[in-house]
Amino acid sequence: MSGISTTASQGTGLYINGEWLESNEKMKVQNKFTQEVIGEVAVAEEKDVDAAIASANAAMVNRPLPAHERFEILKRTAELIKQNADEIAQLIAKEGGKPLKDAIAEVNRSAQVVITAAEEAKRIHGETVALDAVPGSENRMGMYIRVPVGVVAAVTPFNFPMNLVVHKVAPAIAAGCAVVLKPASTTPLSAVYLCNLLQEAGLPQGYINLVIGSGRTVGDYLVAHPGKKMITFTGSPGVGLRIKQNSGFNRVTLELGNNSGNIVHADADLDLAADLLSKKAFGSAGQFCVSVQRIYVHENVLDVFTEKMVEATNKLVVGNPLDPNTDVGPLITLKEAERIEEWIKEAVSDGAEVLTGGTREGVVVQPTLLKNVKSDMKVVCDEVFGPVASIIPYQSFDEAIDLVNDSEYGLQAGVFTNNVNLAWKAAKKIQTGGVIINDTSSYRADLMPYGGIDKSGAGREGPKYAVEEMSEIRMVVFNVQDAE
Repeated sequence: MSGISTTASQGTGLYINGEWLESNEKMKVQNKFTQEVIGEVAVAEEKDVDAAIASANAAMVNRPLPAHERFEILKRTAELIKQNADEIAQLIAKEGGKPLKDAIAEVNRSAQVVITAAEEAKRIHGETVALDAVPGSENRMGMYIRVPVGVVAAVTPFNFPMNLVVHKVAPAIAAGCAVVLKPASTTPLSAVYLCNLLQEAGLPQGYINLVIGSGRTVGDYLVAHPGKKMITFTGSPGVGLRIKQNSGFNRVTLELGNNSGNIVHADADLDLAADLLSKKAFGSAGQFCVSVQRIYVHENVLDVFTEKMVEATNKLVVGNPLDPNTDVGPLITLKEAERIEEWIKEAVSDGAEVLTGGTREGVVVQPTLLKNVKSDMKVVCDEVFGPVASIIPYQSFDEAIDLVNDSEYGLQAGVFTNNVNLAWKAAKKIQTGGVIINDTSSYRADLMPYGGIDKSGAGREGPKYAVEEMSEIRMVVFNVQDAE
């Protein structure tokens, strides 16, 4: 084991320039299921953000990291994540309310993301450019290299408090950038833990800095600060738009929302579709941006599929995230649980019918399947970000594609069909960043390019693609003269 203790993982300080610091204000972190306090963290002030960015800039100037060091540090970090996997999973389950089985999967994925980023550190390269293809440049020789973009401000959400952090931090380090990280204020302990691991792995001071606080204060300080060169953000479209509007000339990567459309065609394996769609509509209480929300089902199989989907949903275990059998845990806050309950009631009052679920007990909303919904209902056209999905019939495959595309979002979509021609048509015509065939909109392998269009964001994540976002092309031209 690495020797990182539970006490250290719940440390009370800001992490700036390789040191844990105190602040005047503290923030309590709760177990999202029991509501008991499980930790306390320091809240950053504007001066702390200034210090963090200054530290990051100084690190890049005074201690640039060669590729082999970046590789070794990230490799050791991945090993430490694996060694501490059980403790990290327990922490995620407590502070995030995520079922333990999903928290374990998140930790394993996080280690793989860091390993993949480590490998990418060795693959950063440029190309030669044939300048003699242009008249007048016969004596020029050209090449471009990739250099770090500069200090990266990373703002991360609560729903994957470890994996979405490493999706930003690890590629930034791989690219040679220093990072100022602001995790979600509801789930900061996983980020504290990660900083401990990076420190133990040998990351030089200044390359990771942690500032905790609300988006309206600490987040805004980061976005407005002139000392960083890039912002990478995962969160809501409203906040993403505000970041983009206030980012100036900084590079911005945004991973935002979705109201994921999924098609179940008449020729699909209905058992497979119902099993996967139920798990991915309600796993993690539906609190992830590619969670299944809109399920378009061909009218010829509507009744059979609906019966299978209800049956699969009713098999899910709802309750305490620390129970290894739990499939669906609490919402991140009571306020969010109450909002989702209101959206369900609003839909029902407008004609929707609850097939199963529809009730709330405290912070837990039962997995809810709806039918007879309308396209302008919030549960359809907006992002629910909770355990609610709707079954909607269609007549033709082209109609289904149009229904999926009838959205302001465009992150990922799922299509269940055994017809390769229809699958290819969906891949070409569905307007999202990813189209997943015979799996749900929720599928993500962490090394693939991941991102969306429209209100779902801009840019792509996945270590290779994030490294490209976090590096700049620098053109180098030699005017070659004949030697004496």
